[in-house]
Amino acid sequence: MHFGCAYNGHMDITLSELEEAINYWRSLRPSRGEERALSPEVDALATVYAMMIFKQEKTIPMEQIDHTSQQLLESWRNKGN
Repeated sequence: MHFGCAYNGHMDITLSELEEAINYWRSLRPSRGEERALSPEVDALATVYAMMIFKQEKTIPMEQIDHTSQQLLESWRNKGN
């Protein structure tokens, strides 16, 4: 699977890749309870997604993403291995 694009030697993640990662984590950790609260994993990635939408960004450098979200994205990327 292609993950991000090389940009000045750095790894970027696209909005569509982030959507795929969110859906992956939603399938593993669905919302629970009457309030249908997001799991911590989905919540972390949804925050990155919301900021990208707000800033109208189509890609974001991985180094600009918090460490927890980076780890979640790496786990998603390596899910087939």
